[in-house]
Amino acid sequence: MSEQPAADSAAATKAAAAQIDADASTKKLSPPEKQKSWRVTGKGEPAKVLRLGEDTPVPAKLRKGEVLVRVQAAALNPVGYKMMGMLPAFLLRHVQAVEHDLAGVIVDGNGTELKEGDEVFGWVPVDQWLRTGQGALAQYTRLPAANLTLRPANATPTQAAGFSVAGLTAYQAFVHIAQLKPGQAVFVNGGSTAVGAFAIQLAKALVAARVGASASGKNEAYVRGLGADEFFDYTKAPLHEQLAAASAEAKYDVFLEAVGVLDPTLFLKSEAYLAPHGVFISVGPQGSGIGNYAHFVWNVLLKPGFLGGVKRKWRLVTVKPVAKDLKDFAKLVEEAGKIRPLVDSVYSFEDALKAYEKLQTKRATGKIVVRVDPAAE
Repeated sequence: MSEQPAADSAAATKAAAAQIDADASTKKLSPPEKQKSWRVTGKGEPAKVLRLGEDTPVPAKLRKGEVLVRVQAAALNPVGYKMMGMLPAFLLRHVQAVEHDLAGVIVDGNGTELKEGDEVFGWVPVDQWLRTGQGALAQYTRLPAANLTLRPANATPTQAAGFSVAGLTAYQAFVHIAQLKPGQAVFVNGGSTAVGAFAIQLAKALVAARVGASASGKNEAYVRGLGADEFFDYTKAPLHEQLAAASAEAKYDVFLEAVGVLDPTLFLKSEAYLAPHGVFISVGPQGSGIGNYAHFVWNVLLKPGFLGGVKRKWRLVTVKPVAKDLKDFAKLVEEAGKIRPLVDSVYSFEDALKAYEKLQTKRATGKIVVRVDPAAE
């Protein structure tokens, strides 16, 4: 009889402790009303127009399907600073935080498949960024749950932050556009770029028989380490000439142009190294000059075969928010490291401008990451 009160007391103590833990967890995930975020003050270079604001409102209302994320790390993308230099100031001032790639923790699952405390990675597409003003370089952000997936256990927040935009671009190029089949041969122009580096790994993961890639000679070890079987140093001779000489017998089935060159030469000469059924996929021509773009459009998109047009398919890859693709990509990361993280450097949240300086040199091998939460790995 004397043991029952003691047992009841122990049970009550245990229940109280559990409640304290639950309250602490809730308190830990409960966001403040204001936060720090990197905001745009006008049109121009990041160093001139970005500022770290300390009074940005934390999203208080979520739409159906949206979740609130406490951001641990964000990765920079060239599209980020290009938008700052291209869009009108009134649009940019509407944005509450810049950038698109992130990793973080769910604070409010809002009835979606994601729940509070889930560790995730994902991205904010440019159209959503402009519409909602929500970006990755903030302590908190809201975005559709479909744009996120659980972070693989073998990737830290700073590693996973850079998966989405570059990784999905390569994945969708191979899976949706090329419909890559086991045993086919792939070439990646720009093997040391973020998209190119993920593409090499993906090609191997998707069981391509042969993967070739180009980069400058100093990056040969890096590119081969990603899985490239053949390497071409574009600084030694025109790349199309090197490819033509090396492809006399075995041509490629898929050519991914991951640099974004405006010069159409690689495509115009592709019959020498791309199989008749092959496809030439581009991340999109980037450059300046109306005449240069007109030359590209005519020779690549409009010129018919009877006028000397190239008898090969040219396709543009524009990354799209497909939930299944993000989950499938995460599985490849988890499966014995078929896709490994690519991090060039990590900067503190306060040093985001230095991170942009590094990005604009175009000399990074891997993603440039900003650690938003100083405690994030």
